[in-house]
Amino acid sequence: MIRAMVEETKVTTDDLIFPLFLLEDPKGKIEVNSMPGIYRLGIDHMLKEIEECLKLGVAAFDIFPVVNEAHKDKMATKSHDSGFFYITALKEVKKRFPEACIMTDVAMDPYSSDGHDGIVDENGKILNDETLEVLGKMALTQAEAGIDIIGPSDMMDGRVGYIRDILDDNGFTETSIMSYSAKYASAFYGPFRDALDSAPKSGDKKTYQMNPANQREALIEADLDVEEGADFLMVKPALAYLDVIKLLKDNYELPIAAYNVSGEYAMVAAAAEKGWLDKTSAMNESLLSIKRAGADIILTYFAKEFAKNKQ
Repeated sequence: MIRAMVEETKVTTDDLIFPLFLLEDPKGKIEVNSMPGIYRLGIDHMLKEIEECLKLGVAAFDIFPVVNEAHKDKMATKSHDSGFFYITALKEVKKRFPEACIMTDVAMDPYSSDGHDGIVDENGKILNDETLEVLGKMALTQAEAGIDIIGPSDMMDGRVGYIRDILDDNGFTETSIMSYSAKYASAFYGPFRDALDSAPKSGDKKTYQMNPANQREALIEADLDVEEGADFLMVKPALAYLDVIKLLKDNYELPIAAYNVSGEYAMVAAAAEKGWLDKTSAMNESLLSIKRAGADIILTYFAKEFAKNKQ
């Protein structure tokens, strides 16, 4: 009892956002091979999943689309098609569960035939400013679907301000922006790219994602996002960048989010399957360390499991 009374850090379901993967097939359900226990879900299964999570106390969800290769092109045109399955599913989620907080992803890679977060020219260069137009259309279409938080994960320069202006000009002044402020070029994204089949077809993302060696650069990126109108600042990944989470927490008044990414989840899940560690204890310690470092919000694939263990 005394130990609990003097505990300095607590993680609750209120701190968590649960990332979900949406399939086009309404009745589809496919496990992600590299993420044991995590599934790609059609809208029928996703509605059931969200309902179960709400009953457990998890009320925030970040929904990512699994886009068939046939829908992809160089300009990611399906990303802002209001009739595309992703947008119609978002509308259904908000209609069924208006109390749920829904976050969406703004980046071209799920819809791009090149697999990059921006437009790629004939020389393999990412076209920053031209990409902003696509991101703006994407964000507006998602806002029109009724979502609560826009999550620009693309790392294009100036995208937060561009999106904020588009949203405000169209009356979506209360739609929040959670900027991926310090998104590092990390090896821990592999299972996520498996889940969405969104790996780059050529090259890598080092020209627009941060160097893992850099800490002060995170302050520069965060300064820009604050000036451009971000409502939350995110660090991604979380466990390998606890120092960056603390750095942002110590320097900004905005809420700090951290993404406990797919590779971080997969390491724990795989080791637990081998019997090398206790999954529940490792999960709790991981989430606690992220919260202790200063994260107000944690995006984590452990969200539902954590909530079940707290019942």
